Amino acid sequence: MAQGQKEKAGGPGAFSRWMQHRANARMNRKVRKGRGSFMGMDVLILHTVGKRSGEPRETPVAWFPDEEGARLIVASGGGSQNPDWFVNLMAHADRASMELPGGEAVPVTPQRLEGADRAEAWQRIAAAQPRIAKYQSKSEREYPVVRLTPR
Repeated sequence: MAQGQKEKAGGPGAFSRWMQHRANARMNRKVRKGRGSFMGMDVLILHTVGKRSGEPRETPVAWFPDEEGARLIVASGGGSQNPDWFVNLMAHADRASMELPGGEAVPVTPQRLEGADRAEAWQRIAAAQPRIAKYQSKSEREYPVVRLTPR
């Protein structure tokens, strides 16, 4: 970690972030080669822009089908805080895109689901991947669910 930087409370340490960066890069290569699945889940590459840095970011995330070509993603991970990719996505929603296996990045409109919309989507996600529901049950925060709709 660079001098003067502090670790976020409740977030991963420097070694964990380094390992995650390596794993993400490997998964991104797989998705670009048309092999977009991990642990039984479909994966896409989420393109965001750093909230503070303004730098482009690419993060592999599991997705679940939704209405008319939209995809649902869950902001799991990140410890007691939402993951950085979610913070970046919400800060610069107008600059987001998704890249499906073997395809080009497509601009998307992200919508954080709330209330009954989130509950209905969560029920489908948990049925498709009980592992995510198990992680949620062990977390102090409610995982945000985001609908990505191609623009």
